Amino acid sequence: MAHRSSRVRLSKLVRGVATAALALTLAAGVSAQGTLGSLRIMAPAAPGGGWDQTSRALQSVIQDNKLAGSTQVFNVPGAGGTIGLAQLVNARGDGNLLMTMGLVMTGAILTNNSRVNLSQVTPIARLTGEYEVIVVPAASRFQSMADLVAAWKADPGKVAFAGGSAGGTDHILVGLLAQAVGVDTAKINYVPFSGGGEALAALLGNQVAAGVSGYGEFEAQIKAGTLRALAISSKRRLAGINIPTLIEQKINVDLANWRGVVAAPGITAAQRQALLDLVDRIHKSKQWQDTLKARNWEDLYLPGSRFEVFLAVESDRIAKTLKSIGLVK
Repeated sequence: MAHRSSRVRLSKLVRGVATAALALTLAAGVSAQGTLGSLRIMAPAAPGGGWDQTSRALQSVIQDNKLAGSTQVFNVPGAGGTIGLAQLVNARGDGNLLMTMGLVMTGAILTNNSRVNLSQVTPIARLTGEYEVIVVPAASRFQSMADLVAAWKADPGKVAFAGGSAGGTDHILVGLLAQAVGVDTAKINYVPFSGGGEALAALLGNQVAAGVSGYGEFEAQIKAGTLRALAISSKRRLAGINIPTLIEQKINVDLANWRGVVAAPGITAAQRQALLDLVDRIHKSKQWQDTLKARNWEDLYLPGSRFEVFLAVESDRIAKTLKSIGLVK
């Protein structure tokens, strides 16, 4: 009887340890099967934009492939994503929350004097991106990037660039270009527009010398021959896009309007690993790869610590550029 009593106590002890281990696992946001429980994905912008589209694409892959339990996307718009960033920082320790973000946020943190920054979050992965093109009207006297740069260096104020909002990706690229070719960044003539249609109208109406935007924004006009693409901001030429890079034209600049996901600060190592594993499974799925092709998103996957290093370097580069063009002190 003593042996039986000991076996009963041992069995209860084993069950107790197993129950405690399961509780700890679930607290880390991971089920016994190694999948996340409920997950929330914040898009720190209004519905319909790039961060929202990316968030909902992630949700679709997760749900269709049963990579987690319930998955909710919610929007927190405002101030270039920094309102959402503040909410993420305040959600310290929440291992079931991801936020989609990207290059634009690195600049918005500075231009909006945000009290929080990306050093306070847990980087998970860079996912996608789109490269920028520099275009001129088909009838422009600038036949090459060298022609445009020569005129720009001769009289910076007379060469106006059309692009998106001040301090955004397009403006940042013009600032990087100026630094690379030796144009005084204080003399940049950058004309911001709220939408691609307005910038296109300014270009076709010869109100500006050149335009800068994501390739997709000008793709139809480039293919139709109404705009001439002088350069693209990728490191190497892209398949199916016959546009020379800035680098091959001896302008040492590359820039992607990238997007990625970050998690709240203060999460455990197990919570972080669960999110890393989830995003890796998303990236490897056929559905995600099909989504990249369908939306013309470049696959810029960079997970974990490599993304953390990239984020620090990129944030420093953008800060220096915005300071050089006078948008931040």
